[in-house]
Amino acid sequence: MAQEPEQRPPLPPAPPLRGAAPTPFGPSWPWMVEGDEGTFVRRVLIVFAIAALALLLWRLADVALLAFGAVVVAVILRSFADLIAGYTPVPRRWSLAAAGLLILVGVVAVGLLFGAQMRAQFRELAQVLPPAMEYVLGELGVNLADLSQRLPQMIGSGFSREVVGRVAALGMTFIGAVGDLILVVVAGVFLAGNPDLYKKGFVKLFPPSQHERIEGALDASGAALGLWLKGQLIAMGIVGVLTGAALWLIGLPSPLALGLFAGLGEFIPFIGPILAALPALAIAATQGTDLLIWTGAAFLVIQQLESNMVYPLVQRRTVSLPPALALFAVLAAAVVFGPLGFVLGVPLTVVAYVMVKKLYVRETLGETTEVPGEDVSGAPPPVRRGAAP
Repeated sequence: MAQEPEQRPPLPPAPPLRGAAPTPFGPSWPWMVEGDEGTFVRRVLIVFAIAALALLLWRLADVALLAFGAVVVAVILRSFADLIAGYTPVPRRWSLAAAGLLILVGVVAVGLLFGAQMRAQFRELAQVLPPAMEYVLGELGVNLADLSQRLPQMIGSGFSREVVGRVAALGMTFIGAVGDLILVVVAGVFLAGNPDLYKKGFVKLFPPSQHERIEGALDASGAALGLWLKGQLIAMGIVGVLTGAALWLIGLPSPLALGLFAGLGEFIPFIGPILAALPALAIAATQGTDLLIWTGAAFLVIQQLESNMVYPLVQRRTVSLPPALALFAVLAAAVVFGPLGFVLGVPLTVVAYVMVKKLYVRETLGETTEVPGEDVSGAPPPVRRGAAP
């Protein structure tokens, strides 16, 4: 008689993963685990995500800086549009178009009023500057005549290929800079046309509990950036007018063009005024020692007035940055982003300054601090954490 197979008791069910969250689709994945293991896995994934995001931002640093440049253009356009909407009967929806048209008309008007004189002065500057540079280089021991005689030998030794390569690289750099400028202006117009769309999209990248904080920080940053641009334009105008008038009184050729250089150079922090003064000093060096001394003294006095009188008065109604912070921040931006970072280093610092003071110093540490641009943006006044309402 055949023996029946021995029936073995069923195997006990596998012990559930400690801290595992029940799911209707079988065992949970490791990152769904609740408890110590799940917390560790989630933290590791967060660290990897942050590292990947940092690497992506580092590779796209130039694109991010161009995007910030578009934000600066948008702030300029919105500032003009808000002025038009507030002080004229133009509807708010048409204020941006009116602001763009007004800027275009202003540029054309300046070109018509001063274009002929500016072109004449730039032609005069082009005629005067090369001999001035030759004189200055001669004083430094560089003989251009000897260099021109040695040039054929240098060309024969392969120097021409190197020169052509460098000229081609400079040409491509110039074309790229023009393309980047057009991209920044076009993107700035789109941002200024509907800023709420992009702001709300950025805020939704954060948890809902943080929406109010992030939106308030963005509003304060935009207001502070607008105040800084307003103060910068005022300082540029004052420096340009004072420089042009001083050089005209001294008797230096092309005072209007040199004053325009000085005003534009004021936008680039620290090194901009020095670069703007070099053409005037080079021309003055060819006119005699007295004229050189007077020109150098004029630039020195104007910079002292701008640093000790104009800038503090402007800062009272705009944004006040600690000078050492601005200096090292600009240097850091130049190291990370290159020449464009040097130009946009101060506005980047303004935004970072507002973000740190609002999101970290006040809302994380609970310290009472004044946030630049908060009064303009309509944000609530600062309240110390734990204070009675």
